[in-house]
Amino acid sequence: QVQLVESGGGLVQAGGSLRLSCAASGGTFGTYAMGWFRPAPGKEREFVAAISAHGTTTFYADSAKGRFTISRDNAKNTVYLQMNTLKPEDTAIYYCAADVGLHLVVVVIPEEYDYWGQGTQVTVSS
Repeated sequence: QVQLVESGGGLVQAGGSLRLSCAASGGTFGTYAMGWFRPAPGKEREFVAAISAHGTTTFYADSAKGRFTISRDNAKNTVYLQMNTLKPEDTAIYYCAADVGLHLVVVVIPEEYDYWGQGTQVTVSS
């Protein structure tokens, strides 16, 4: 079993920044790809960003490119999402997830992820 706990959410003004963290326990963190998701209209989860097990490959939703950065520290069993230039439309509960499968590319489909955290609330005011 893999347990994931997000933290770092909060209330910020438009244009501000937040750094989300997701701490993992159980399993072997360094073998899992990790992703960040948020709810979206018509979808249970919308892809935001993902990173490969060794951190060498990242991929971002168009809405996140240039503003968000995903990273990981496998020694700390933690994945991060640095969010800059936040907009009100970024307001959501952000979830981290672990993909234990083997893939040639990072996976952006939430149904392919195996373990999920409880989420952390990000609120961006105008």
